[in-house]
Amino acid sequence: MSDGRTLLRGVTAPVVTPMAAPGRPDLRAAPELLPRLAAAGVRGLLLLGSNGEGSLLPASSIGAYATAAARAWRALVADGPVLVNVSAQGTLDARAKAEAALAAEPDAFLLSPPGYFRHRDDEIVAHFAALAEYGVPVVAYNAPRYANPLTPALVARVLRLGHVVGIKDSSGDAELFASIVAIAREVGGVGVTQGAEGRLATGLRAGADGIAPGLANFAPGPMTGLVTAYEAGNDAALDRLQMVADGLAALHAIRPGVPSVKELLRQRGLCTEHVAPPLLPCDAAERAAIQAFAADQAEHLIAAGR
Repeated sequence: MSDGRTLLRGVTAPVVTPMAAPGRPDLRAAPELLPRLAAAGVRGLLLLGSNGEGSLLPASSIGAYATAAARAWRALVADGPVLVNVSAQGTLDARAKAEAALAAEPDAFLLSPPGYFRHRDDEIVAHFAALAEYGVPVVAYNAPRYANPLTPALVARVLRLGHVVGIKDSSGDAELFASIVAIAREVGGVGVTQGAEGRLATGLRAGADGIAPGLANFAPGPMTGLVTAYEAGNDAALDRLQMVADGLAALHAIRPGVPSVKELLRQRGLCTEHVAPPLLPCDAAERAAIQAFAADQAEHLIAAGR
């Protein structure tokens, strides 16, 4: 079984899902995106997460894409882990996604608690336990905006399942994050990554093994810089880069979520604007605002494609 701390070390990019048409994942719709992320020092790749529109895509659509993306990433980053998000409202759908993703030979599945209904703790633990049979490590995903929240008591139970090797926390709750790190260290061999973009520096200082911000899609340099600054003990640079991240996150004041990220990448020649229904691409006013935002933040942005 993988060592979770090594698995989640450094920057893991929760990459957008390129699409040839709305809802049709196709790596060929963004041929230069992964090379740009690798060149900026991103180490891990997370497919089909919140930034990857995984919740809007059926299991039948993800296998070929995940396989192509995993193959491409491993050719770019020799030790680069690939995680595939298989989160779903219920356990049966999560299992279907896991089975579809097996062809990609993922280094780990990412799995959030079930959504929609408020579930008992034993039901949430059973949801995580249900993926043990695939022989693929699991990283728990605490995203209370989308699913049942993981409390410290639940974290302690889930991280003691033998196949769960890490946790990504996107709650933004600094106290909870510190508790998660403490539990992970007590269990041993369990990795922790910070997904809350406003808490990246705080998470690293609290003992995170790495970070997994959506900002890495369009500003990978500052994200890898955060990790480098922390590892060098450069507090001033760490604080400065967190301020840069806060400014970059203002993109979502124009249009929250994936459509704005894809539009910025489209303007830089790196991805199509297609999104999964019912999402729609940015409108003309949003496109103009994103163009102005990109001009203001140009020094921090991913290199444009040819």
